[in-house]
Amino acid sequence: MKAPAPRPARNGDVDAFLEKARGVAERRARGRLIFALDATMSRQPTWDLAQSIQGEMFRTTAAQGGLDVQLVYFRGFRECRASGFVSQGEGLGALMSRISCQAGHTQIGRVLSHALDETRSERVGALVYIGDAMEEKIDHLAAAAGQMGLLGLKTFMFQEGQDAKTRTAFQEIARLSGGAYAAFDLSAPRRLAELFGAAAAYAVGGLPELEKRAGEGEGAARLLLSQMGSR
Repeated sequence: MKAPAPRPARNGDVDAFLEKARGVAERRARGRLIFALDATMSRQPTWDLAQSIQGEMFRTTAAQGGLDVQLVYFRGFRECRASGFVSQGEGLGALMSRISCQAGHTQIGRVLSHALDETRSERVGALVYIGDAMEEKIDHLAAAAGQMGLLGLKTFMFQEGQDAKTRTAFQEIARLSGGAYAAFDLSAPRRLAELFGAAAAYAVGGLPELEKRAGEGEGAARLLLSQMGSR
């Protein structure tokens, strides 16, 4: 699997996992979801809690079945890495525990370009992105998001915090791709897990599955569906 960018020197356990994960993907009729996150220093204050929640999300997703997940993250000086698509959430949760935050600028454009490359090779049901900042040119990100919309790759942009510039950018990326935006605060950790679960359900079963969950009263599914259905 082609990584989204040139990679720095190899990095112990993380690289060993990434190399192993590239050979695990199953070529079956399964949903595929890319889970991308900002691992720059601004997220350090809440990183440990976020890791715990995201590890739980991976395990829940694995239990649902029918979904392969790829982890993409960026940090530091132009470091942007991707695992293969794997079906066992426990493996991705373990990888999360070995990632630490490093100072650097956001690389959302590289994440979107990578997601486009992946879905051009084989359909990806959804991209979930979690971050708290945007330090790039919105016009460039919007162009990539528009291409994603043409390919049917929905992007779910989940913002930690309330930065107004970031909110505007995330909402525009979600709108142009046909996906949805939501903000969360880790003082209410269940919200992030519920948002991820709804996006994962969409990656597996599309709008019918999201509509089913919304009909059963699931708030996160209703929120995402309200934006996707308004276009």
